[in-house]
Amino acid sequence: MTADYDLLIIGGGINGTGIARDAVGRGASVMLVEMGDLAGATSSASTKLIHGGLRYLEYYEFGLVRKALKEREVLWRALPHIARPLRFILPHHKDLRPAWLLRLGLFLYDHLGGRELLPATRTVRLDTGVFARGLKPLFKKGFEYSDCWVDDARLVVLNALDAADRGAKVLTRTRCIAARREGELWKVVLKDIASGEETTVSAKVLVNAAGPWVADMLQGIAGTRSQAKVRLVKGSHIIVPKRFDHDRCFIFQNGDGRIVFAIPYEQDFTLIGTTDVDYHGDLGTVRISTEETDYLCKAASEYLDTPVTPEDVVHSYSGVRPLYDDGAKDAKAATRDYVLELEGGEAEPPVLSVFGGKITTYRKLAEEALEKLETYLPFKRGVWTAYAPLPGGNFKVDAFDAEVARLEKDFPFLDVAFATRLIRLYGTDARLFLGEANSLQALGRHFGSNLYEAEVTWLIEREWARNADDVLWRRTKLGLVLDAEDAGELDSFMSDYLAKRAGAAA
Repeated sequence: MTADYDLLIIGGGINGTGIARDAVGRGASVMLVEMGDLAGATSSASTKLIHGGLRYLEYYEFGLVRKALKEREVLWRALPHIARPLRFILPHHKDLRPAWLLRLGLFLYDHLGGRELLPATRTVRLDTGVFARGLKPLFKKGFEYSDCWVDDARLVVLNALDAADRGAKVLTRTRCIAARREGELWKVVLKDIASGEETTVSAKVLVNAAGPWVADMLQGIAGTRSQAKVRLVKGSHIIVPKRFDHDRCFIFQNGDGRIVFAIPYEQDFTLIGTTDVDYHGDLGTVRISTEETDYLCKAASEYLDTPVTPEDVVHSYSGVRPLYDDGAKDAKAATRDYVLELEGGEAEPPVLSVFGGKITTYRKLAEEALEKLETYLPFKRGVWTAYAPLPGGNFKVDAFDAEVARLEKDFPFLDVAFATRLIRLYGTDARLFLGEANSLQALGRHFGSNLYEAEVTWLIEREWARNADDVLWRRTKLGLVLDAEDAGELDSFMSDYLAKRAGAAA
């Protein structure tokens, strides 16, 4: 019996798109379906870090930390446009963890993961010089260490884009409404959410990477016998006007054992997060609570010299992490490592379900998932993603500024802020939609800030963007600077553009 696809993946978050990219690059035929937009849920609601997870050392998760630390520089090399190194300041709070414990933790952090490019930890004075800016004067000493920043939503989209360019079929706004085993194959019923049209496809292997919906998806897949439990944990972040002028990030210890980050964000803002709260509500309407907002404001205000209040919040976002339920009493202690559950095989087609995971370890998760599925899929090559850049990332990690300068030189009508934004989001691919433009007017309609029609149509045609939210909050972060009228005009333009395109195709 011939299958339409070797592998069908449910879920367009970081794990689903990472598996799709890896699998199609090995020679398998792949379909990925996502019921909303790519990175439309948890994968665009992270703290946007490629990091080892310093606090996980306290829970003795040395394997997870080591795996994540090793991935920092691997990912940075593969995506030097959407990732960059960051230095973090951990102030010593004399009433919490002792200085010797912090030094020990950071020594392990420096040496567990084979660090090559990122600078090592050092002790710093916080009561003088640049590091004192923004902090209360009572914090005298701190420790500075390295991790990396990443644009989480763009990471997802670029994995999907690379998968599609290599031959995968990527369908957004498409819901899996049923899946059943028929002989050696899966028969999967898909529904186009916009048109209501239903189609049935077949696949040799099914991957359930539905994120917070992973358990719901298992219940809807006929014949599965999984007993795995999911612990849904909500993490929320707030964005406030910039609280300090330097480029360092702060990591604050709290009396409840948690930590909170304060990170420079989109030039004019500070990102503060995250919370850890068990979640039992509607997964379609995840929002920050008043209690979470108050918690983050209080945690940051204990350290920052200018208090943070709920009235300062210009934007917030929340996501629900689908953690594997390991029985931990507190949400903050539940394991962040991933669990891959394979069910079926031999006489029946297999389904692999993905529980947990972190942005940082998505690539390793994909490799381990495909290792479990190797006997069922027609791979023509082995592991390959560690040294393959994502679209637009074909330059060296130390060449970002040079790429910006080259873009400015070749397109003199771009100022440095515009050129930097384009390289940060698209890397060398920015040149593809700039084309032969010789002026801002040549980029088409202006939607506010430095967003023009040429970029918007690229996002529609190449990156599955379908409405203003897709563009302003996931493909870019221009929702922070465009007002509601601008967003409405962008939404209308996109609707008209898509309608004309559909009419031309009919």
